Amino acid sequence: MAASSTWVDLLKNSQKTCMIQEGRRKIHFTLTDGRELAEEYDLRTNELIVRKWKKKSTLGGAVKWEFEVGEQLGPRMLEADGLMESNVNPIFVRKDTVPLFQWRVRNLPYPLETYSITCDEDQNIIIRTSNKKYYKKFRIPDMERCNLNLEQSNLSFAHANNTLIISYKKPAAILDMEKTLHSEFSKLKANKDGDVDCRPS
Repeated sequence: MAASSTWVDLLKNSQKTCMIQEGRRKIHFTLTDGRELAEEYDLRTNELIVRKWKKKSTLGGAVKWEFEVGEQLGPRMLEADGLMESNVNPIFVRKDTVPLFQWRVRNLPYPLETYSITCDEDQNIIIRTSNKKYYKKFRIPDMERCNLNLEQSNLSFAHANNTLIISYKKPAAILDMEKTLHSEFSKLKANKDGDVDCRPS
């Protein structure tokens, strides 16, 4: 639990700005190392809808937000100017629920038996298809921040509407940590009129 306490303390000690908007609690963190973190939670369910990061630029230029949970709305632009990602390519997005880490891969039309999803010894989750049409390796940053190892028994998947849905059951340590954070966030004096300073008193 020491590692999760470190993460909780990092967020508690950061400078925070919060607001309530469109049924969401939106919190912006400026961490002690200069990184920015933005999170959005459903006010009714406490589900995490968005988590995105902005790292300090070494040259002081503009830096794009990197999404850990949720996705950027609107067309996805590629690095080359003027190019847009095809809407038929597989799209990998993390969308959690309260009890589960969850990912969706849209535009995968193959039947359920095509997929093999495993945890490896390096703490990766790997998606493979028997027809070799799709391969993806990814990690769970939340588990890494708490120094928790993956267990294959917590992993499950389903397929519907051309979408592969991968779920990983959150261990008790993660659920306890999230409960602690929600308790802290509920104390923030956010309002509906705009951002307010929510640094710890």
